[in-house]
Amino acid sequence: MGELELEAQQSVHQHDEAVLADIGYKPELARNFSMLQVFGIAFSIMGLLPSIATTLSYTLPAGPYGMVWGWFVASGCIMTVGLAMAELGSALPTSGGLYWWTYHFAPEGAKRPLSFLVGYSNTLGLTGGIMSIDYGFAQIFVSVIIIATDGKWNPSPYTVYGIFAACVISHALVGSLGTSHMAKAQTVCIYTNIAIIVVMIIALPIGGRHHLNSGEYMFGHIDNLTDGWPSGWVFFLTWLSPIWTIGSFDSCVHMSEEASNASRAVPFGIISSIGMCWVLGFVINIVFVAVLPHDISPLLETVYQQPMAQLVYDVLGKNWAIGIMVVLFVLQWTMGLSIVTAASRQSWAFSRDGALPFSNFFKVINEKFSNPVRCVWGNSILALAIGCLCMIDAAAAAALFSLSAGGNALAWGVPIFLKLVWGRKKFVPGPFYMGDFLSVAVAAFACFYLTFTIALLQFPQTTSHPTKETMNYTCIILAAVWGGCLSYYYLFAHKWYQGPKTTLEPVVVDGQVVGYNEEADHHKKIEADYDHGHQASSQTSSE
Repeated sequence: MGELELEAQQSVHQHDEAVLADIGYKPELARNFSMLQVFGIAFSIMGLLPSIATTLSYTLPAGPYGMVWGWFVASGCIMTVGLAMAELGSALPTSGGLYWWTYHFAPEGAKRPLSFLVGYSNTLGLTGGIMSIDYGFAQIFVSVIIIATDGKWNPSPYTVYGIFAACVISHALVGSLGTSHMAKAQTVCIYTNIAIIVVMIIALPIGGRHHLNSGEYMFGHIDNLTDGWPSGWVFFLTWLSPIWTIGSFDSCVHMSEEASNASRAVPFGIISSIGMCWVLGFVINIVFVAVLPHDISPLLETVYQQPMAQLVYDVLGKNWAIGIMVVLFVLQWTMGLSIVTAASRQSWAFSRDGALPFSNFFKVINEKFSNPVRCVWGNSILALAIGCLCMIDAAAAAALFSLSAGGNALAWGVPIFLKLVWGRKKFVPGPFYMGDFLSVAVAAFACFYLTFTIALLQFPQTTSHPTKETMNYTCIILAAVWGGCLSYYYLFAHKWYQGPKTTLEPVVVDGQVVGYNEEADHHKKIEADYDHGHQASSQTSSE
């Protein structure tokens, strides 16, 4: 490494630590993640092709039109959320970003309860993501065995849970290793995900070349295989696939304190991961509808438990179906590993600020691995516990899967809304900033879209006349989570939760932060100290 390159890296490192100190924290994690690897952890969690495979049942009822245009429109809406979050992540890159931003921008009387709610909603949403991704792994895994046995093997819910549990435990074991290895793994995940997408894009049209659908059918044919929902609403229900797939881009925020040049790496990771999934997902859905049979019902009723497995089987044959699904469950495993990593960082940051039960236990960093190992296991064990409810029936499992999307939607929307309404004068832009007009317009639309998303998640997907088997119980899950968080705060946690703490003692001279005394651990009393320090470091960076 040349002398100039070494000096440049040292300058970036010093700037990262200065920005983190402005926020009020001393560095505790090694910055092993490059800009590409921060993108990689979000892109890996999204796991584009495996995620589309596990959510295909939400888009098929609307037919080709819903599959193609539902993905495109919903992904564009998700991009507005990513842009708004990228601004915040560029200005205030910290692992506990969402609840920290909430506290920073909220009006005085609402700071503590709202940051507490957002922190718990995000923590439980990410833990729900571990559960839903790893349960998806188990479902893809069993589909391979079912295909191999020609549908003669029918796993019980307990078998599926056992595979799920083994997957979660394996993630906890590997996720406890050093972050340098985890960072390098993200690069492998990027290329592997793109490679399998390219294979599918080429193989499916070749395999189905004798019965490809016309462009008119692919882009204009509308189906409605639901019971009672109007076709317009069925189109919105197709948004559930991109909502579940293009999620957890806030993982870039949670990796802030392990990212080199975090003020630029975080917005790059958020925007590029959403953009990549937007474009590639659009192409994948076009390829799917090109070979889609006109009678979609057999795909939804397949004995292989995965509509995509049936589609690949019909187009390419048994061996291809087994091979593709094996690759998919391997990718699904890497998705779970990445979200365990991101969830543990959010839990660690929340513990550092004293919000979680047993915070003093969970906030400890394993210095050998530069890793919050206790949080890795804590999130994994919680995911195992929540996942037990999936053995009740399919309706319970579907509602639990919505915990990830609903919990994160609230956690994303609240700080964006608070910054839009109360925090514009307080907001000091980082390197990524859209400008005064676009910043406001994009944030306003993002808030509207996230509100719509939370409402959309409550609706039964297959019928407007639900029974107890087809009812969507998401409303109960989310109400229990959010109501429980607020009840816990007002009954107990308000006695000790004072908002984000600082692990640095600011030294103020003439109204400006000139240095810090480490080893302090107290509530940050004067937020103006942050503003002075952040403006100073921003000015230094630009110079």
